[in-house]
Amino acid sequence: MSAPALRLALLATCLMAAPAMVQAQPAAPQAAAAPAAAFELAPLPYGYEGLEPVIDAQTMQIHHGRHHQGYVNNLNAAVAQTPALAGKSLEAILGEVSKHPAAVRNNAGGHYNHTLFWTLMAPADQVGEPSAALKAQIDKDFGSMDAFKKAFEAAGAQRFGSGWAWLVWDGDKLAVASTPNQDNPLMDDAPVKGAPVIANDVWEHAYYLKHQNNRGGYLSAWWGVLNWNEANRLFDAARQ
Repeated sequence: MSAPALRLALLATCLMAAPAMVQAQPAAPQAAAAPAAAFELAPLPYGYEGLEPVIDAQTMQIHHGRHHQGYVNNLNAAVAQTPALAGKSLEAILGEVSKHPAAVRNNAGGHYNHTLFWTLMAPADQVGEPSAALKAQIDKDFGSMDAFKKAFEAAGAQRFGSGWAWLVWDGDKLAVASTPNQDNPLMDDAPVKGAPVIANDVWEHAYYLKHQNNRGGYLSAWWGVLNWNEANRLFDAARQ
């Protein structure tokens, strides 16, 4: 065999063996999957426009997609920096929040409050009515539904700056309360503690594009999108 022919034969043999050589190499190790975020932003139970005309679509888009997402992101960052919080539920964190940094308080409260808030609203044709049990308790503790609404609106209107208005079950009766910033009645140092039944956000970003500085107008109109079906469920669960 001539020298050129011999070289060609050797090259062909190498090429035929190459795939087997590649397959024989061990597979490269795969990168470990990033740990799942402790808390996530759930989608709204209705479209951004679902609460119009009480709350406009742009407000809902900004409020949910930016403000609430920011609380979730910041809470996950705070939890990552606070080993004592690893694996704890949101409610457990709130129940001992005074032991933790302000970033935990603000963002855990912001995540819980908004998650509840979205479920406590619904399109006007889906809000339902107060159950017989909840209405009877409201009448007992406030005198009438109108008196309760007046007290609840006053709690929101009189909250200086930013905060929330609440109806809570304290174990014996319903009570209206107001909290600053992103505080809530589940926190271990809350002045009024109880299981939330109704909550309304009175931060300006919750209503300003539609109602501007008319917080009272927002509070009054908000009853039109209050999800009584969810309030009834929360009330029943709180009494068990």
